Amino acid sequence: MRIEEYDALARVEREHWFYSGKRELVRRWIGRYGLLRPTTLLVDVGAGTGLFASEMQRYCRTVAIDPDPSALRHIAERAGLATIAAPAGQLPLATGVVDALTALDVIEHLDDDVGALQEFGRVLRPGGLLVITVPALPALWSEWDEALGHRRRYTRPTLQLALQQAPFEICQLNYINTLALLPIAAYRLARRMGVPVGSSRLEDQVPPEPLNGVLRRVFVEPAMWPIPMPLGVSLLAILKRSGG
Repeated sequence: MRIEEYDALARVEREHWFYSGKRELVRRWIGRYGLLRPTTLLVDVGAGTGLFASEMQRYCRTVAIDPDPSALRHIAERAGLATIAAPAGQLPLATGVVDALTALDVIEHLDDDVGALQEFGRVLRPGGLLVITVPALPALWSEWDEALGHRRRYTRPTLQLALQQAPFEICQLNYINTLALLPIAAYRLARRMGVPVGSSRLEDQVPPEPLNGVLRRVFVEPAMWPIPMPLGVSLLAILKRSGG
């Protein structure tokens, strides 16, 4: 991921409907499984700027892990946040010690996504929770994916195939951000075709209120439903470590 992308993310992620909404829905899913308690050890792999891990400190013990020096520079600004510099596929943690692990828009950056998933399974205790988000639908590939260093965008079947090669039981595997799919697809197609649709990417701009709040709600609330969605901009997977 390019250095400037971390700075761009840090400028907007606290308020932007997509980033703030993603943190909220992941927190709510973890809470649904009863893990928002002081004794829980949560490890956020690929922590980026560290904002999600920092926010989670009010609920549980939290460790942020990232190998990128640019990410670690931002994480260092988070007061009291335990930090480890390490890649997703080589976590310097003992086997079976983690209660919950999050990898939010992480494994699409990796050449060996299955290897990372297996490593997540190693450090999670039996019955421990894994929460993953990834970008969905190869047809949505854009310069944004390239700037972030993505190797792939997933479909539900391709993500399921990767997950089945690691020691997890799938509790939830669903498309999210469904209502934004058509406008985002149209926007990215227009940019791909050279149609002038703004001087900067939508991901780098916080929409004005109340639009930003509305977009956040229509992102978060359907992502909490157990209803299968046919398509979406992203995928969310909730998994339990086998053996618990």
